[in-house]
Amino acid sequence: MKKVRWVLYCLLFFTTAQAQYYLRGEVKNERGQWLQGARINLSSKGSFPYYSGSSGTFGISVSKITDTIRISRDGYEDLTVVIDTRKFQSLLMKMLPTTAHLYNRKLASLTTNLRRQKNNSFSVPGESYSNLVENDFIEADKYPETGFALNINKASYSNIRRFLSNEMMVPIDAVRIEEMLNYFDFTQAPAPQQQGYFNCRSQLTSCPWEEKNQLLFLHVTAPKLALDSIPPSNLVFLIDISGSMDKPNRLPLLQAAFTLLTDNLREKDTITIVTYGGGVGIALPPTSGAQKKKIRQAIDSLVASGDTPGEDAIHIAYELARRSFIKKGNNRVILATDGDFNIGQTSEAALEDMIAGYKQTGIYLTCLGVGMGNYKDSKLEALAKKGNGNFAYLDNLQEAQKTLVTEFTQTLYAVANNAFLKIGFLPNTIKQYRLIGFDNKLHAAEDSTSELEGGEIGSGHSLMAIFEIVPGKQTTATPLLANAYIQYRLPGSDSSRKQNFPVLQQVQPIAATDSAYRFAAAVAMFGSILKKSIYTRNYLPEDVWTLAQSAVNLQHPQQVELLALIEKAIKIYQPGKRKKNEK
Repeated sequence: MKKVRWVLYCLLFFTTAQAQYYLRGEVKNERGQWLQGARINLSSKGSFPYYSGSSGTFGISVSKITDTIRISRDGYEDLTVVIDTRKFQSLLMKMLPTTAHLYNRKLASLTTNLRRQKNNSFSVPGESYSNLVENDFIEADKYPETGFALNINKASYSNIRRFLSNEMMVPIDAVRIEEMLNYFDFTQAPAPQQQGYFNCRSQLTSCPWEEKNQLLFLHVTAPKLALDSIPPSNLVFLIDISGSMDKPNRLPLLQAAFTLLTDNLREKDTITIVTYGGGVGIALPPTSGAQKKKIRQAIDSLVASGDTPGEDAIHIAYELARRSFIKKGNNRVILATDGDFNIGQTSEAALEDMIAGYKQTGIYLTCLGVGMGNYKDSKLEALAKKGNGNFAYLDNLQEAQKTLVTEFTQTLYAVANNAFLKIGFLPNTIKQYRLIGFDNKLHAAEDSTSELEGGEIGSGHSLMAIFEIVPGKQTTATPLLANAYIQYRLPGSDSSRKQNFPVLQQVQPIAATDSAYRFAAAVAMFGSILKKSIYTRNYLPEDVWTLAQSAVNLQHPQQVELLALIEKAIKIYQPGKRKKNEK
């Protein structure tokens, strides 16, 4: 009997010593957002890591009632705390200052302490666009310095083309003039005035829509990567295959687009394909770019169906990109969708907050929009800008080829991050100025805590920015009109660089200046008329056609196409009208 008692006692002791507990908990930040992918270490488990799931939750089997948990995540302070493993743990991580500022509202351009007026606009049923506030004239003596973000986004132009090609008026907020200008290559303009990482040249001309004013052109050109020095790529294709994509100009167009991109892949590139529609799936695990047949087969096998769990898909895509991360490589998620998220986070604000947490991972985001009728431009624009990336709209296969083949390195390889240009006008040189394009979202413009957000610049990108200027009454003896500088960071670096440029006040009649500047003025004028700007209210598309026709280069198909689009606009926007100032 004593022997039996001894055996029972030993069994009871052993069971107690090896008792298992299930530690459950969640990881959030100070904004109450669940943090996916937070690394979790327990003292009882040594160095073995665990990670929080897509909703920030975790569950771990442990053998101790008391343990020490350590949580770490990029952009957050490490958290170490002693816990009772029997209780549910709600753990709060504190953002580092560099992460916290990412959640502030961001501006495309910034001049402080200005009151904005709302624009009247119309919408297209089923589609969504950010409500924009057009930049006003600013008193130069009160606010001599202004700035704007540099980026390679071009979505607005091809979306405008879609409306005009379908003989439809263009929604006012769909017109982003800086993206219209981005669409064209202005490298035929005169040779750069100076050398550096960026080239920037300026030109001051008369204004074609206001004879008393002048136009200041700033032409910025980014460095171009040599083909033999392009780093290896880790690309995750994140493709929307939900039911809304079951139309010829959606999933089939994207399949053709990604097939074109596949032709440019190299053996050292890694490709992963994630799909979402009814659920999230991995259509292709990490695969070498040399296995083109396997990649094409995965792309061809996609079929559209189900709802749109975009939020979960984005989390999984970033996690897969993180696992295949290439140091000093090109790590990028390419999201292709009509933007019609209907599961999980669906508002622009929620999507911005979600994607901002990934900005410091070193993983870029390219958004490719497709479709019409339920196209959500505002959501894709928000994701691209917050996700350290760029944004294009594919309205046809030719546009897909331009974006992913002709401009392959420009779209997918960054040469600068957080890039913006600031310009300070010298005293008494001008009376007023306004930046054409780079309009801010209404809510960001009204928020006094908003900051100027720089953008991603791709290899060899050419950007044209235009100011309309009201000259001062007296001319100054100095040849300088303003001083400008570009601030940027090199990919993989946290330190900012600055490059200065002089802006001269040598005025030329626009009719006598280089055709590149006249064509840029025509693009800006066209955009202003489409968005019903008060600054071009006395003008019609016919006037734009006259200016564009004098500048178009017949050897450039894209410039010739603009003339055709202006002709379509003349037919759509009441061609019988004449300028109000005509006698």
